Amino acid sequence: MADQGSEGLFSPFLKNQRIRAARPHLSGRVLDVGCGSGSLAELVEPDRYLGVEIDSASMTIARQLFPAHRFVGELPPPGENFDTVVALAVIEHVPHPGQFLCELAGRLADTAAARIVCTTPHPSLEWVHTIGARIGLFSRAANEEHETLLDRRALERVGREAGLTLATYQRFLGGANQLAVYARDRELQD
Repeated sequence: MADQGSEGLFSPFLKNQRIRAARPHLSGRVLDVGCGSGSLAELVEPDRYLGVEIDSASMTIARQLFPAHRFVGELPPPGENFDTVVALAVIEHVPHPGQFLCELAGRLADTAAARIVCTTPHPSLEWVHTIGARIGLFSRAANEEHETLLDRRALERVGREAGLTLATYQRFLGGANQLAVYARDRELQD
């Protein structure tokens, strides 16, 4: 498997738009889950960044492009905490999004500002992504690996399953993609 952000004619553009949507929400130490070839690392100082990628070819590219940054093949153990946990175009690829968010929440720093930042395609335009993948505009592998596409209501529900509140929500790319920023429930109540 290659970096899915580079497969397909428009995939690099989509990757850049996801990063652009997430950028205002980056702060402190950043855990980049599903980092691909490390594009987000460019925005974060090396000592404040950890990229996680299961695809060894993508990780090799990330390490070549950003040799001062740290990249690993699995989530760090709970206890290594981050101010921002980012998962761009990842949640739709996991079989249990609520459990996934719970795993990510276990890596959040114990501060009111700690956030989980996700992007995901909106299900109302899945047909565009499917057709685009078939004709080479978007990553065919990414499209075939989608488990579940979540709308705002589903993003709120899976967040609640993980003890999180959807603090910020917006659609971008003409509504085709979504940004979901989660905070721990207790932090919004403080």
